[in-house]
Amino acid sequence: MRSFARMIASFGGSGFAPRAPGTVGSLAALVVGIPLLQHVAWMGMAIAVCCVIGYWATAMVSDGEDHGWIVIDEVAGMWLSMWPLAPLHVHALRGADFLWLALAFALFRLFDITKPGPVGWFDRRHDAVGIMGDDIVAGMGAGLIVMALHAIA
Repeated sequence: MRSFARMIASFGGSGFAPRAPGTVGSLAALVVGIPLLQHVAWMGMAIAVCCVIGYWATAMVSDGEDHGWIVIDEVAGMWLSMWPLAPLHVHALRGADFLWLALAFALFRLFDITKPGPVGWFDRRHDAVGIMGDDIVAGMGAGLIVMALHAIA
């Protein structure tokens, strides 16, 4: 069961990238998340499942430490930052869609790396709630900015 949890926590092994595993995990989440953006409900369900299963897997393998290879938290955060772009039809992606996705990615990584406010509070916890929570909050912050900018564009 622990190896299954490790596979989930590393998002299929993407967390074992030799350099910048958090960025690699976020990019993998972006690629997997694009088809989910076809329907708001699909993305919402995927985020909920990712958060629940991600918490379980993280609790199983982390021992209270945010190992670099644990990137399921980046997946949840990245998907939250992308969610305001739904519905996005993958068969008709335009250049502007890629710019919005790039903005969601950049904002999420910025918040995940700099850890402003509540992101930092969660990051200082040494348990699965903290490991998952900092990226969920970072994704929510990025998603709110993407939503606001998308609404006025």
